Parts: sequence; C-alpha cells; structure tokens
Amino acid sequence: MKARRLAVEGAFEFTPDVHCDNRGHFASPFQEPAFVEATGHTFTVAQTNHSKSARDVVRGVHFTTTPPGQAKYVYCPKGRVRDLVLDVRVGSPTFGVWDVVELDEDSLRAVYFPLGVGHAFHVIEDGSVMAYMVSTGYVPAREISINPFDPALDLPWPIGADLVVSDRDRVAPTLAQAREKGLLPVYSDCVAD
Repeated sequence: MKARRLAVEGAFEFTPDVHCDNRGHFASPFQEPAFVEATGHTFTVAQTNHSKSARDVVRGVHFTTTPPGQAKYVYCPKGRVRDLVLDVRVGSPTFGVWDVVELDEDSLRAVYFPLGVGHAFHVIEDGSVMAYMVSTGYVPAREISINPFDPALDLPWPIGADLVVSDRDRVAPTLAQAREKGLLPVYSDCVAD
C-alpha cells in the first residue's frame, strides 16, 4: 500500500495494491500497518457508514464538534467520486486549505481525515457508494456543516452542473461565519500530545 500526504496537515491518501484476474479484483483498502507507518498512530473504528448517491450529488462539508471529534477513513467501493478534505481547525498551519482525491471502485484509493477536518464529495457516476470507518459514533447534535459553495473557499465543484445538495448544506454558514460563531474546532484540541 502506498501512502501520500495531502495538502491538509494530518490528512493522507492511501492506495492499496489491487490484484486482478479473470474473476475480477481484490484489494484491502485499509491496512493498519501502512496506516500507522504513515500517520504515527492507530485508528480506532467505532462505527462504519455507507452512503449511495446519484450523479452530481454534493455531500458536505461536514465535521463534528471537538472534543471528542471524529476521524474518518473513506473509500468508494462502487462508482467514482471526487473526495474533498478541508482544514477547518482554527490555529492549524493549513487552516482553510483543501485538497481533492478521486476515489473509485478500480483503484480503491482511500482518504484519512484527522479530527477536526471537514469532508465533502462530488459524485461523478450515478449510484456511487462511499464506505466510511469513523472513530466515534453518530451523534446528530455534534454534526456541523460548512457551506460547500462558500465563495472564499472556491471549492472545485463542476461549473454548469445541476448539483444536488441537501437543504442543510445549502444554508450552512461559510467558514468565516462558522469561525465567528465559535463552531470550528481548535487545532490544539485535535492533535495528539
């Protein structure tokens, strides 16, 4: 498995070896030894999540309140998406920085989102499935959104596409508004001592 640091501090892309034969293919999208070697820590899974989306759906930008926060490890076992990581941690050396990784069923590439980092994606193929491993369970009161169309962020959504977005995400505050309201995590609360 290959690991690559992303532009956001603490975020990584992982690309497994994919073994193909006349039956299809096999891969291990998460491998603990490779994860620990790249990140320097283990990943505790408290819950797994699964979403299926139509083409041109945009989900996010989502993160959870910190502490306790929620780290994520995501991949796309069916279809193709553009996965986006956004640093929303106040005081982070990469605050406001984003990066994009294309995830698909052939490469089974994965992205690790450390605590306090926002997650969003754009669905390229109809019926795409995203699989998530998360470090804490779902608690609705801890879920926070940043508007994916915040002009200051200039996120790379396709121009001219009829994007499908939840009402919650469409009316979510901008990054600056969320910061003013004290909704953003603090970097020092998100990193290990």
